[in-house]
Amino acid sequence: MNTPFIPWLTVLLTLPLAAAALIWLVDVRRARWLALAAGILSLLVSLLVLAQFDAASSQFQFIASSPWIPTLNSHLTLGVDGISLLFLPLTNLLFAGVVLASWNSVHTMRRLYFSLLLLLQTATLGIFMALDTLLFFLFWELTLIPIYFLVSLWGKGPNRRYAAVKYTLFMLAGGVPLLFAFVLLALYAAEGHVPADLGFSYIQLLNTPLPIELQTTLFFLFLLGFGAKAPLFPFHTWLPPIAMEGPAAMAAIMTGLKLGVYGMIRFMLPLAPDAALEFQWLLMALGTAGILYGAVIALTQTNLRTMLAWSSISHVGLVVLGLAAFNIQGIQGALFQLLNFSLISGGLFLLTGMLHQRTGSTDSQSLGGVAMNMPLLTAFFFLFGLASMGVPGTNGFAAEHLLLLGALQAHTGTGLAALIGMVLGAAYFIGLYRCAFLGEARSVVVLNAVDLQGRELWIAGVMAVMILVAGIYPESVLHFIRSSSESWLIHLHS
Repeated sequence: MNTPFIPWLTVLLTLPLAAAALIWLVDVRRARWLALAAGILSLLVSLLVLAQFDAASSQFQFIASSPWIPTLNSHLTLGVDGISLLFLPLTNLLFAGVVLASWNSVHTMRRLYFSLLLLLQTATLGIFMALDTLLFFLFWELTLIPIYFLVSLWGKGPNRRYAAVKYTLFMLAGGVPLLFAFVLLALYAAEGHVPADLGFSYIQLLNTPLPIELQTTLFFLFLLGFGAKAPLFPFHTWLPPIAMEGPAAMAAIMTGLKLGVYGMIRFMLPLAPDAALEFQWLLMALGTAGILYGAVIALTQTNLRTMLAWSSISHVGLVVLGLAAFNIQGIQGALFQLLNFSLISGGLFLLTGMLHQRTGSTDSQSLGGVAMNMPLLTAFFFLFGLASMGVPGTNGFAAEHLLLLGALQAHTGTGLAALIGMVLGAAYFIGLYRCAFLGEARSVVVLNAVDLQGRELWIAGVMAVMILVAGIYPESVLHFIRSSSESWLIHLHS
């Protein structure tokens, strides 16, 4: 257990929260600079945590704990292991990219916009670090408030408020079974001594054997709650409206950070392992359905935003299928792909937002010929698309290769379905890319548009380098997740 003298995780959680408050004390023109400074400082702190992390250990490290609600035996406990560690720098990198991408696109209520972004960053980091189930649930629910206002106030579509309300209702409905699950766990751990011995400590719950009946109940409660956030088929219907109506920056966050799938890995499967093994067929069926359904619908899209949304749903199905394989290739591939989403899905949506800023549209029927005046944007979009398809040399290849091996080992039929989904993924991306970026321009606006500039090149360039580094040298990622994923698998089967 690595418990440093300086509580780095507390510092990491405090930085964006403090910046969200300070924004209201500075000039409105400096709000974005303060938000960017907070994002960069948070990134540096998370890299410091990464440098001090003991990758050979599967235990939680950098643990910081203090009393929170003594009457409920709940503590403010933070910690990370190999499963959650790499999400910290990638989350901070993605939020810093979102701030830069929003630099000139937000013209009204700037203080409110950037403070909401920082609040969302705080809550997201809290989800990855919380080791108390009550604290985790608090951070989980806190993400709803900034997302609702960011989509409804700064969305680009006419139905942005409908999209924001639909998302909020889905998440509120999904939060109810999660709360029930955590309460059931706490009551069982208390063994009748309520409230003094209520069990909200994740580490304590992880080492508490549960009867199969309780595990089955917990499994389905977690599946409903985390499946809605993932989004896992058939709980996916909120994502396309958010992608189409909301700001592209918000779509980048919501497709780049799959908090629902992380919740499955962290809570659903290890806390209800026997039930997970019993209902392995259900997870495989949902994952396979998501892969094929999302890919087929993506084939019919003419808008880059909706295509990317349905592509994200298909990729979530692939990750869940890898998890359901319950082997080392499956869990490592799932974690690798979840990390990739921050760069690939997040980067694609940020580039799509930059394209929309220049042309006023992301529909292929209104574009065409983008490559003539915007070769850099075109090239970066193609590179990120190659990573999405899992082309060798990109980080997507390493992750999808592991996922495919895991699925084929568990069940040949589901592995073949995953292969079909990958082929369809190449088809819908290349087809729409050709229509939108190549050929002759169909609009004067496209002909007069300017290519990526300054800070936009920084966003795309850094993400592109990381995609290539992780693709050429995947051990840079696997080194950190190997020990914890092996321990996770042993716990599941034991």
